[in-house]
Amino acid sequence: MALKQQLPRHSLLLLLALAAVQAAVPPPQLQVGFYARSCPRAEAIVRHVVRRHSARDRSVLPVLIRLHFHDCFVRGCDGSVLIDSMPSHPAEKEAPPNLTLRMLWDRGCEARVCSCVGPVSGGPVGVRPICARVWSRSLVDCGVGPTAVEEACPGVVSCADIIALAARDAAAMAGRVRYDLPTGRRDGTVSSAAEVNLPSPSVSFAEALSTFRSIGLGVVDLTTLLGSHTMGFCHCGLIVNRLYNYNSTIPFDPTMDAGLLAVLRSRCPPHVVTTPQNLSRDAIVPMNFDAPLGPLGLDNSYPSVLAGRAVLQIDQELASSGAARRIAAMFASRPGNFRLQFAKSMVKLGGVNVLTGRQGEVRLNCRRFNS
Repeated sequence: MALKQQLPRHSLLLLLALAAVQAAVPPPQLQVGFYARSCPRAEAIVRHVVRRHSARDRSVLPVLIRLHFHDCFVRGCDGSVLIDSMPSHPAEKEAPPNLTLRMLWDRGCEARVCSCVGPVSGGPVGVRPICARVWSRSLVDCGVGPTAVEEACPGVVSCADIIALAARDAAAMAGRVRYDLPTGRRDGTVSSAAEVNLPSPSVSFAEALSTFRSIGLGVVDLTTLLGSHTMGFCHCGLIVNRLYNYNSTIPFDPTMDAGLLAVLRSRCPPHVVTTPQNLSRDAIVPMNFDAPLGPLGLDNSYPSVLAGRAVLQIDQELASSGAARRIAAMFASRPGNFRLQFAKSMVKLGGVNVLTGRQGEVRLNCRRFNS
């Protein structure tokens, strides 16, 4: 059912309060400091390595946040997005939405990167490495010993928790969004490209909301998490229809600011690469041209949305939904509220359909099931 175009202020506050209460209650058996005894340096190790590699190339920060989203949206936050495909069984990473993520990682947003979430040479040890080039069909040498976790915390820290912790630290480093993260996730034992059904950047707000609700997230979470689109770059193929082929009566999206339309047309030709396997040849543009922190900072994108300067269709849709527009307007005028809610929504996302206790496994290699 479509959202009403007007939402009373007290209803908006109720939505935010409800989202805060839901985010404050982690799933059973997830807890802050889960590894305090079994691997006490785990969180410090992840933070240290994310900081080290982001200092070399900040493009790793939006990638880590996006990786967490892609992982949690399919079968929950279970690390299944990292699994390599078998010859007769394509894993999640081979699905079209994740192929675009692969190209971001392979190119590092136009800069070839190799970044790991794991121990660094000369640094603390205790968490197995996860390389930003995980999509590669061969192991990537990041200068990190692959057996470090077995030396310090054998079979203790799950790949799913490493992804979630890395995303948390990326949010803190990119936009001063800080939060305590409950841990204790276990790794999944299924990864199938056929199950990947992420919302497209060109869907309507109502369609995106329906997809979010299917995993237990709501309008506040959707509106808030779309704020991460202030970070990173997107392929022209994802927006070309907004620029040249919007509908049968008008070639471009009439809600788009004229200045932004001119800039995007100058960078994105009418005929672009749209086949996921060939996206490495497609031009890319910043997700937000107005971000004060630059294209790799987690910043307040909502003024751009309200001014018709959102690059992606789904982001601009925020301005057309009554509830989402009011939330966006509040975030635009109160950036601190956005950071607080982003933290709460990330915690809620990180609790989607998690495996705990004896469910699943703790992988010894994040790219392969244990058996």
